[in-house]
Amino acid sequence: MENSEGVKIESTVVTEEPLISALDIALFVVIITVAYFWYFKRDKQSSSSEKKPYTIQPSSLSSIEQTSNSSFIKKLKSTGRSLVVFYGSQTGTAEEFAGRIAKEGARYKMKGMVADPEECDVADLVEMKEIQKSLAIFCIATYGEGDPTDNAMDFYEWLQNGDADLEGLNYAVFGLGNKTYEHYNEIAIYIDQRLEELGATRVHEIGLGDDDANIEDDFVSWKEKLWESVCSHYGIEETGEESNIRQYKLVDCSEVLPERIFSGEISRLKSYENQRFPFDVKNPYLSKIAVNRELHKSGDRSCMHIEFDIDGSKMRYDTGDHVAVYPKNSSELVDKIGELLNADLDAVFSLLNTDEESSKKHPFPCPCTYRTALTYYLDITSNPRTHIMKELIEYASDPKDQEKLKLMASSTPEGKKEFHEWILRDNRSIVHILEDLPSVKPDLDHLCELLPRLQCRYYSISSSPKVYPKSIHITAVLVNYTTPTNRVNKGVATNLLAQLIPTNDELPQPTIPIYIRRSQFRLPPKSQTPIIMIGPGTGLAPFRGFIQERDYARKEGREIGEMVLYFGCRKKDEDFIYENELQEYVANGTLTKLHLAFSRDQPEKKYVTHLLEQNADELWNIIGEKSGHLYVCGDARSVAKDVHSIIVKVVMEKGQMTNSQALNYVKKMEQQKRYSADVWS
Repeated sequence: MENSEGVKIESTVVTEEPLISALDIALFVVIITVAYFWYFKRDKQSSSSEKKPYTIQPSSLSSIEQTSNSSFIKKLKSTGRSLVVFYGSQTGTAEEFAGRIAKEGARYKMKGMVADPEECDVADLVEMKEIQKSLAIFCIATYGEGDPTDNAMDFYEWLQNGDADLEGLNYAVFGLGNKTYEHYNEIAIYIDQRLEELGATRVHEIGLGDDDANIEDDFVSWKEKLWESVCSHYGIEETGEESNIRQYKLVDCSEVLPERIFSGEISRLKSYENQRFPFDVKNPYLSKIAVNRELHKSGDRSCMHIEFDIDGSKMRYDTGDHVAVYPKNSSELVDKIGELLNADLDAVFSLLNTDEESSKKHPFPCPCTYRTALTYYLDITSNPRTHIMKELIEYASDPKDQEKLKLMASSTPEGKKEFHEWILRDNRSIVHILEDLPSVKPDLDHLCELLPRLQCRYYSISSSPKVYPKSIHITAVLVNYTTPTNRVNKGVATNLLAQLIPTNDELPQPTIPIYIRRSQFRLPPKSQTPIIMIGPGTGLAPFRGFIQERDYARKEGREIGEMVLYFGCRKKDEDFIYENELQEYVANGTLTKLHLAFSRDQPEKKYVTHLLEQNADELWNIIGEKSGHLYVCGDARSVAKDVHSIIVKVVMEKGQMTNSQALNYVKKMEQQKRYSADVWS
């Protein structure tokens, strides 16, 4: 019943209750259930964590495995090795040289291994003294404006910032550089000196390879003397045993499923079908060709303006950056190799490193077909080095061919002369060698092991992201030339690009893999700073981006400084590229002055260097009196050197300085980033 407030009142009749109510039972069940799940979940997690270090994922390693793999000392000790050869390589040459040294170590009872400093704990160098008769060799390239290669950057910084005690470390250094660049072999020289400062013992003097001359000859000559020094230092003798031992073994992959076979990807399988940001050297972006048009007005040469579509890629670039383009070899050359060696190019194979301790399991992405390897992964157009001549000897059935290869593989004066004339001067590739020495029939898998990797090509970006945020522009001359043997050699990248013409219909647009490489070639932070740009021919490319950026700032209402451009080409009516654009920038005031030199439009040749000498007052006014910036882009061997000499002369005369003072002034400009060069050799 209810009381007057409407509240229900329980009956006063008393009944007997059970000892455990339904509520108690429910609570008990809940507690048991929670305890059950808690206990078994914890046990499962514990079990999982115990097993985790033993689980290897295909795409990544656990932190424990990475730590183990980074210890090159442990690998040396566990495999009875005493020689480690580190490489700092941007294009693969230093890595190739390192492999050749490590391989030759066997002739001196020094079992060797090749190591990428980026994948090693270089601090372990202090423990090298624990290995009897140990030796560390460094094949180091200098890259860009005196910079370490990407994979040697951490090692370089470790040497700069650390003070490790390297007493007991025996070492030697070979540098790879180019004398046409100002910072010739700067990184190798620094490493050689710094190792000594930290207490290490130099077993052999540093070798300096010059890629502008004959870096192969430099390397071979240094390597011969290196082993003499090694024998003297350790009191050992050469065994005389040849070291033509295969680094990789052939694996038949005919049964591998098609979806597991590489078809040209740089690193990750199916990466072009499933693109993932960020994009870099190992993960390029497959860009559509949006524009491909001819810039030359007449003549038998070609210069292309190409625009790569990066809309939706999340890629960002700055004015002055470079774009890397991944080329592929022509099908004609690839088919020719298959024909010469009577090989099935569509057979699927893999090359597996015979050194189980090596972090590099394959020389290129495997498994793939021979056709894929020769098309996308291997360089079949450059001049082969002497070690390839040596490896080909065993495959020559004609004694004359065999003797020729032996001669070129030797380090005798006669051998070097023959190699220089027959390979370098006559510009023979591996295809030409197989054609001209018809009895040489190497196993195709061995040839694939020997040939260097096909490298990407870098181009100065000729656009500004302020104006073209969704595309990257380049300016490229089509490379075709006739060799002394009357063969026509074609530039791998430019001839491929020339074929990639976008269509106006609904057909799929042509694509090519690219990524952006950062540069130090930058406009001044302040738009008011005056600048001088010197860029004959395609050296104009980065300055087109500079001018676009300053024009954008002007249109936004910002004050811009003087912009003076020096441009040169052969003939005004033939190869004056971007003429209309440049004249428009002059008309609207963005480009203050445009100095033009057409070398063949008059009896006496006229170059931009002549104009620079004539305009000494203007040069000094901008770089001396107004603290402006000077930029040069072009061939390192001629343009960059000549411009540098003229600038020093102008500073001397107009700044009233001695030669020494002028050189120091220009050096200071470079250090302040007021004198920048974007050059090639």
